[in-house]
Amino acid sequence: MKSLLNFSVIVCLFFIGVSCSSNNDDNPTPPKPVIVTFNATLSGASEVPANASTATGTATLSYNKTTKIFTLNVNYSGLTPTMGHIHKGAAGTNGAIIFPFTDIASPISYTSPVLTAAQETDLLANNYYVNLHTEAFTAGEIRGQLITENPGGSDGGGGGGGGGGY
Repeated sequence: MKSLLNFSVIVCLFFIGVSCSSNNDDNPTPPKPVIVTFNATLSGASEVPANASTATGTATLSYNKTTKIFTLNVNYSGLTPTMGHIHKGAAGTNGAIIFPFTDIASPISYTSPVLTAAQETDLLANNYYVNLHTEAFTAGEIRGQLITENPGGSDGGGGGGGGGGY
């Protein structure tokens, strides 16, 4: 009987040891991504100089501060673009093309390459805008400044303040 009791204790200790030995220090939980959302309303009135286009559009950008990559979705109506892209420039100023879109059919979906530190700084400072060009307005028919309401970001679960729903 004593050897059966000793055997039971050894088996219990073995299972306790096995269950405790699988600590997660080797596989730490990755940090939750920090997401910053941006929104833009595209119109001819936002172009520099402004135009009388009746076309409209919206853009939602979700920037992952952990991976340094953003995704952008643009919906528009009332125009047939010949090209579209994201420019660097503060509201009211024109700037260089930074991210050209390869597919301009609505809805436009675009995923950026990994942003440089300078690009991230410009994005977080609201210094990028979406621009759609047409044959009638070769310099740009509708434009929208990408603006964030949560520059610090959220933990990727709620989309925080920007209304992007991510």
